[in-house]
Amino acid sequence: MKLGIHLPHIGRKAGPDSIRRAAVQAEELGFDDVWVSEHIIVPKDGGYPPSPNFWDPVLTLTWAAAATSRVRLGTSVLVLPLRHPLPLAKELATLQNLSGGRLILGAGVGWLEAEFDALGVPFKECGRRMDEGIAMMRAVWSQDPVSFEAKWIPAKIEAMRAQPQPVAPIPVWIGGSSDAAFARALRMDGWHGSRVAPEKAAGVVKRFRAERPDEGFTISIRVNCNASNVAGMKDALLAYSDAGIQHVMAAPEDRDIDTYLATAEAFRRAGEGV
Repeated sequence: MKLGIHLPHIGRKAGPDSIRRAAVQAEELGFDDVWVSEHIIVPKDGGYPPSPNFWDPVLTLTWAAAATSRVRLGTSVLVLPLRHPLPLAKELATLQNLSGGRLILGAGVGWLEAEFDALGVPFKECGRRMDEGIAMMRAVWSQDPVSFEAKWIPAKIEAMRAQPQPVAPIPVWIGGSSDAAFARALRMDGWHGSRVAPEKAAGVVKRFRAERPDEGFTISIRVNCNASNVAGMKDALLAYSDAGIQHVMAAPEDRDIDTYLATAEAFRRAGEGV
């Protein structure tokens, strides 16, 4: 089973030195990948997320890529309907090429309606814009020149060119636990879920493997951890592995960077031999 770690680009521990230290540590400890999340703008008294200080995910991964050479770079997740696919496709293709093909695009429809309102994106269209956005990016990444007929996203693309194209295909893992998210994931390269207890993992795996038995379809989950609970992760990781989960990404909740780094190291030790 492969293991990933969330970078400290959120809250008071976020910063260039913290992100660089965490990325370098992850590579030295043998993590398979490093991850980031996304919120662009959040309500003042929303309660969640607990901090409005979200450093941009694509730029954060670019910073991490420059400090590393091996670990893959993942998004957990980009809220695709909030972004126009053309500039995003350019950013992701550039990151894929700068990093030597290390990018994993974790993508979701989003849930924070106020964030959609602030950006002028119809919340009720999030699923349709998600599907169309992925299709548009994949067209831009693979066709030159490219034509694409858009219905939900404002775009007119007729025999146009967008370079660079990715040096290697960018795998798309879909986040979310709804039936629509599961169906969308089955059309892509993997599923990146969260809040899946070890005892529930086998059922999730069975559901996906019934339609996607190929190992190239990755079943990944995200778990939270902190200095007080990481010691119990060994049993959880063994249970996930036995259930057929191929990848687990840990998101340390510690608020200061030194405690975060210690938690990341402890989680990596918990995963040894799993």
